Formats: sequence, C-alpha cells, structure tokens
Amino acid sequence: MAGTPAPFTAADYRARMDRAAGAAADAGLAGLLVAPGPDLVHLTGYRPPAVTERLTLLVLAAGQEPVLVVPTLEAPDAERAAGARGLTLRDWTDGTDPYHLTAPLLDGDGRFGISDNAWAMHLLGLQKELPGISFVSLTDALPMLRAVKDEHELVRLEAAGAAADGVYERILKVRFCGRKETDVAADLAALLLESGHSQVDFTLVGSGPNGADPHHEAGDRVIANGDMVVLDFGGLMHGYGSDISRTVHVGDPDPEERRVHDVVRQAQQAAFESVKPGIACQEVDRVARAAITEAGYGDRFIHRTGHGIGVTTHEPPYMVEGEERPLVPGMCFSIEPGVYLPGRFGVRIEDIVTVTEQGGRRFNTAARELALVE
Repeated sequence: MAGTPAPFTAADYRARMDRAAGAAADAGLAGLLVAPGPDLVHLTGYRPPAVTERLTLLVLAAGQEPVLVVPTLEAPDAERAAGARGLTLRDWTDGTDPYHLTAPLLDGDGRFGISDNAWAMHLLGLQKELPGISFVSLTDALPMLRAVKDEHELVRLEAAGAAADGVYERILKVRFCGRKETDVAADLAALLLESGHSQVDFTLVGSGPNGADPHHEAGDRVIANGDMVVLDFGGLMHGYGSDISRTVHVGDPDPEERRVHDVVRQAQQAAFESVKPGIACQEVDRVARAAITEAGYGDRFIHRTGHGIGVTTHEPPYMVEGEERPLVPGMCFSIEPGVYLPGRFGVRIEDIVTVTEQGGRRFNTAARELALVE
C-alpha cells in the first residue's frame, strides 16, 4: 500500500541483537534465550509459521554469533529469515533431543535471561540438560529491551496512531442508539482493517453501566439514548500497535456526565504536559491521579495511567506508582486516565505519546472533547 514504510534491514536487526547481547552482559547475564513472541519479532523479524510445542529459540551472547534453533520442518522459512538477518541456523528433527543440541551453545553454569512467554517444558528441558544453568525473565532482567524506539519504529507507530484517529472520526458517524455493543465493536474492527491495520487486537465498547468496567468486552447490551459509551480499540499496522480510547455520549449528557468527562480530559492533558526526559515514569501517573483526586474521584481511578507500546500493545515501560525508571527520548506509551462509577457509567481518554528532547509528542490527535452520537 502507498506510504508503507521500508522494511527493516539485516543491519537493523543485527544492531538490535548486538545491543541486546551487550545489555545482557552489562546485567551480569551469560546471554539471552528468546522464544517465539514479541521479543523474537523485535530482534529478528522472524515469526514462526505456528507456535507449537517444538523448541524454537534464539541464543544471544556478547562476543558470539547469534544462533536460531528451529525444528527441521520449519527450517525453510527460518533459513530465509536467518540468511536475511545474519543468523546461524541449527535445526533438529522430531525424535531427537533439541535440548542436547542447544546445550553446547550455552554456558553450563551461566545465568540467562529468557522470554517471559517461553514454555515451561523448554526451560525445564534445558535445566535438565545443564543442571548448573539458571534463568531470569526478560521483563525482570531487561525490562527496557524494546522500550526505546528508533526512527523507523516511530514512523510505524505514528502511522498506526493516525489510522486509529481516522477510525474514531468515522465511528462518530455510525448509529449507536438501538444497536448492541457487539455491533459497534464489529464496525470498529472493520474500520481498523480498512484503515490499513493488518490485525485487530481489541474493540472494547462499554455502554452505560458497562463503561464502569475498564476491560468490559463488548456484549449484547443494547445501547440506549442517554448512555455514555467508552470506546477502546487498536491493533497492528506495519507490525506496530495502535491503541486509542475515547468516550462518547448518546444524546445530551447530564451535568455530572459532562463534569466527569472534563475531569478526565484535564487529567489526561496534565499528564501529557508532564512528559519530559528525565522524569520518573511514576510521575506521569501521579500527575493524572492528582487531578482526578482533587476533583473528588480519586477512588474511582482504578488502574495505572499508561503502558508501553511497540510490536505489542502492552509492554514496558508502565506509568504506575513505583516505576522509578526515567523517561528517555524514543519511549512510547499510553496516557489513559479514567473514572468509573459502578452501576452508572465510565469515562476514559487515551492517547499514545512518545518522549522527545522537548517533551511529549502525541501519536493520537483525534478530538478529546465529549462527542455526541446518535
């Protein structure tokens, strides 16, 4: 499609793998063991044809060539990926022991970071082969592995954000009243695909009292005149995520509905304005929470203010109390405060932002004022 970013190159992937191996060494690790999932996609661009019980593992260690261990039946696809990314391939056939094949690649007394989503049977298989080995999850060992985006990643996230904005503008023209939440969710999914998304990850539609549940899945409730409706949707475009929330109203809102929406909008704006290099992630949460607490709704803001985004829609860093890591240019995350009044309604407003040397920059620019729909 027109405007599609240029593919990542072998040099891009090799630089990521080298940085990851270096970061592992700096953290006192013997290396990294990367299973199929977002870390493998980020580091190599390789997506196995299917996630099965067969071992697939990228082995990274400083000073060593990266090695991709794969089942032989997946070797043709893996060979194309390996050749394009400077990887050495080791394949194993059914009936042989993949852990015995992998063991010589590892320091038998080392401590390795391993993908959070690695199968337990693979971890235990490696441990049985090498009793002196130990493991730590990548999120604990290298939580910022994918957090800072390069210019090519930022282009993809910006495009995904702009596409999500367009979906929101189009959904405002759709009829809400008298239709089920699932109907509006289906409209959102179709519009995301039409906008250039390759994958729809979620289309949350919470009307009336359902909006007071932050992760309410769209259900069979029929949307009625007088309902607040929380919309939260996103997916993948060019391999990177979009995630946007807006709250709309069917017909004319009452004064409290308007007030709560204004409180959340102002909290979201204040949190955005706080973004700058060097402040702790938790400070973004504190700013949003302080604004909502001052308005009298502090106990109804029941989740963190934000999460990182990249090749997945939820990843570090997190804007939450206790996260003291500083913001640095290139980090990308959501700012999404909310107020939830059980049995009545909820309000959430979410944008994806990135950190620049000058402060924050939004990837979502869709109007944040309370929109009225039919």
